[in-house]
Amino acid sequence: MNDDLEVLAAAAAAGDEPALAELLQRVRPQVQRRVAKFLPCREDAEEAAQDTLMAVATKIHTFKGTGSFAGWLTIVATNCARQTYRSLKRRSVERSAEVLPEAVDPRTTSVIAGSRLDLLEALDHLEADHPQLVQPLVLRDLGALTYAEIAAELDVPLGTVKARIHQARKQVAERLTAR
Repeated sequence: MNDDLEVLAAAAAAGDEPALAELLQRVRPQVQRRVAKFLPCREDAEEAAQDTLMAVATKIHTFKGTGSFAGWLTIVATNCARQTYRSLKRRSVERSAEVLPEAVDPRTTSVIAGSRLDLLEALDHLEADHPQLVQPLVLRDLGALTYAEIAAELDVPLGTVKARIHQARKQVAERLTAR
């Protein structure tokens, strides 16, 4: 199945429109699962999934085949999910504070949703302070890529990938435990 996607992605990157259409149809469930790991609300995840599919359709020509299509797709989906989160956050700040509750009621707030949002916040802070640490962490811990796949995807040595993931986990853990 992954080999089929690699072939479809290569054909789509070369300009084959029917291959692109089939590729988008086949990766849609995977994209939806990926962005749902970040965005707890179904509608928000759907928005990010649509953005991801649009990005794949318009940027498939940038997929050079040096890494796996799965890795490339993970990066695109993750970036779209994080961008959707930032957009939602910005929109909520722009709204009147009167509409938003003063405090979150733990009886009506999902622990999973809260932890996902905390993770997104931690990733935003990590990106601000150490941008080179974000993609390796996301690809490993959320994308489930192997260290070797990440090294190939990012075109960095394996030792660098391991060091960056270790450092990123440390930074994110400190941020999460501080909350």
